[in-house]
Amino acid sequence: MNTIVVFASGSGSNAEKIISYFEKVSHVEVLKVYTNNSKAGVIARVSSKGVPTRVFDRETYEKEVLDELKKLNPSLVVLAGFLWKIPQGYLSAFPSKIINIHPSLLPKYGGKGMYGGHVFDAIVANKESETGITIHYVNEHYDEGAIIFQAKTSLSTSDTAESVAEKTHRLEHKHFAAVIHKLLENQ
Repeated sequence: MNTIVVFASGSGSNAEKIISYFEKVSHVEVLKVYTNNSKAGVIARVSSKGVPTRVFDRETYEKEVLDELKKLNPSLVVLAGFLWKIPQGYLSAFPSKIINIHPSLLPKYGGKGMYGGHVFDAIVANKESETGITIHYVNEHYDEGAIIFQAKTSLSTSDTAESVAEKTHRLEHKHFAAVIHKLLENQ
């Protein structure tokens, strides 16, 4: 049995899509969703799916949550809109087992502070003709881990940050769970 834990900070649309996808896969289970935001939409989204959540703070993140993860020993730790940096202890405990999705074609628009609306605003401001998503392994630097998968979408001069966000979310929802599934099959 392959197992996944998901970390999210926001609305949880990617976490929900991942859970829905793996409900139909008998040999993969989403064990738990972790969030650093007690008001995150992800809590309601995943509780309706029967997946337990855990809200944590800075104090419990580096030791208590890590100890719990070690006990769960997931096949993959999936960051789905999680905004905190992953500490070295996690990287050491789960080498090549922590992945993230980023809402641009890395290395463009990656790094500290480049998430969500900040990315979409920058893409529009720079009049990009295309954008996309990047699924990558997590290392000690923001958005610099080895790229696993990218998908592109074209943009026009009439695109706004909101329309870029919509196009990006469509790509995320279409590809993220399938890429996770492929990674699990190849472990």
